[in-house]
Amino acid sequence: MPKIFVPKELAAGETRVAAVPETVQRLIRDGFEVDIESGAGVDSMLSDEILDKAGATIVESAATGYANADVVLKLHPPTLEEASQLKEGSILVAHIWPFLAKDLCERLMQRRITVFAMDQIPRTTKAQYMDALSSQMNIAGYKAVILAAERMPKAVPLMMTAAGTINPARVVVMGAGVAGLQAIGTAKRLGAAVEATDVRPEVKEQVESLGGKFIEPPGSAVGEGGYAGEQSEDFLKQQQETVRKHLIAADVVITTAKIPGRPAPLLVSKEIVEAMRPGSVIVDLAAEEGGNCELTESGEIIERHGVTIIGTANIPGTVPVDASAVYAKNVYNVVKQLYPKETELALNFGDEINDGAIIIHAGDCRSERVREAHGFQAPSESTPAS
Repeated sequence: MPKIFVPKELAAGETRVAAVPETVQRLIRDGFEVDIESGAGVDSMLSDEILDKAGATIVESAATGYANADVVLKLHPPTLEEASQLKEGSILVAHIWPFLAKDLCERLMQRRITVFAMDQIPRTTKAQYMDALSSQMNIAGYKAVILAAERMPKAVPLMMTAAGTINPARVVVMGAGVAGLQAIGTAKRLGAAVEATDVRPEVKEQVESLGGKFIEPPGSAVGEGGYAGEQSEDFLKQQQETVRKHLIAADVVITTAKIPGRPAPLLVSKEIVEAMRPGSVIVDLAAEEGGNCELTESGEIIERHGVTIIGTANIPGTVPVDASAVYAKNVYNVVKQLYPKETELALNFGDEINDGAIIIHAGDCRSERVREAHGFQAPSESTPAS
């Protein structure tokens, strides 16, 4: 009977956990044993007692949990120490961010760990139910609007009062991906007048279906997997000029533009911030990747030129109950992908999801892009390459 271990996340300020009672119960019904490190769910309002009642075994030592586990479910990449504690030949399901983690990848290869990288799941319809990046950014888009409304010195909706009419807040959302679309919908539900821009003209219909007004881009910059691609300085300059007047008139600007494996593109310059009205708010959802706003400070809420700039890190973690619930369902679906027949492991590399997300297996790096980034050798003949 395969054993699954869910450790407590060690990243500073992290509140989320990779298992909740519902997924624990499902895994046990599927024939797995589930160990969870004591205290792992506390910040998600899941006490050891709650998880124990769901059927999990609470273990006091993370080292013991790692040593006995056939499968480890995590949110963040393991530290090098944690990676060294993984049982040789076991399976790790977690975000890895492999292009930024050469030493970790080497350690995982040394331990012959099979690594299913949550951040490398293909953006396909079939993989949607495992797509943790989308599920977490959905929550971030919602919370971005709430954070802005809290900081903004005016009301969000149109109000008709005996003393006169209060105009709705003007919100501009930059980027109409998962986070951006959720932000548009949330802002509209609160009563704001919403505009949105994206480098992909084809998202116009989605923006308008949520009640937003689409700001046409100067061209198209669609990248791999449906993400926005890296844009030239000339393209970014044209885009900034196109949206400048909208940003200056906004009460709230929410930026969501990210490029996987690369720094976030600069969308809001210092000069634009200086021209914005006092009391305006910018919520930068790309703060941890360098920020879409030139003045953003990751992990900080600051005021510059009368504008509040929110660079709060890990915004999904500020809603840990729901963020943990959806992430736990994502990783449960990954487990079922790896064990399609109850507890029978089937690493089918002909499947596009496995082929894209399993980046390390049997001591080799399967991902050609990761190999090129770090100078790793090509896989041996016995290890299928992606």
